Amino acid sequence: MRLNIVKLGKMDYSEALKIQERLLERRQKGEINDTLLLVEHPPVLTIGIRGNDSNILISREILGQNGVNIYEVNRGGDVTYHGPGQIVGYPIFDLNGHGRDVKEFVFKLENVFIELLKNEYGIEAYRQENKYTGVWVGDEKITAIGIAVKRWVTMHGFAFNVNTNLDHFKWIIPCGITDKGVTSLQKLLGHPLDFEELNDKVAEYFCKVFGMKPEAREISDLM
Repeated sequence: MRLNIVKLGKMDYSEALKIQERLLERRQKGEINDTLLLVEHPPVLTIGIRGNDSNILISREILGQNGVNIYEVNRGGDVTYHGPGQIVGYPIFDLNGHGRDVKEFVFKLENVFIELLKNEYGIEAYRQENKYTGVWVGDEKITAIGIAVKRWVTMHGFAFNVNTNLDHFKWIIPCGITDKGVTSLQKLLGHPLDFEELNDKVAEYFCKVFGMKPEAREISDLM
């Protein structure tokens, strides 16, 4: 199977959400192949279907004054942060071609980062079985995961902290989890990473884990 890899670069969350919704519709109709969108957002907070405002620790007014928007979205999970230095990925996958198994799909998403971190950087990352989604190093989350599935097609996805400003997570209780922290690849290695190179590695490991062949595409080709 082929996987469309689309690099959106830096893009507002609202624009990327519209693209997801359009591609979801096209994937449901069988008009496009499975697609992975890779994007970097300006600072933004999103609240999943199990989230609530009590996990946002500063006022919406102050966030707005700093240009930080809040979006309530239909993914799983609670509140999370997206911002510069973070690779956000939106897999638009038809699970009819992946066993119709949502749990297995999330398991593979986690494996992408567990294998990438181990093989490329010697970092032992893990999942918290039957407790929290995402990928962890020690007691700190490095990749958040939250998806939605509509007529067996996925949207939303993951947020991988590469060179992320971790101070921005002080605005929230990430994913509503009070007793865990967050980390980034930069924090773990002690230096910033080549962001474009990491995008390529994420796409590479995505294809390895899902057993697919990458095909670089422009978003204009798929809309």
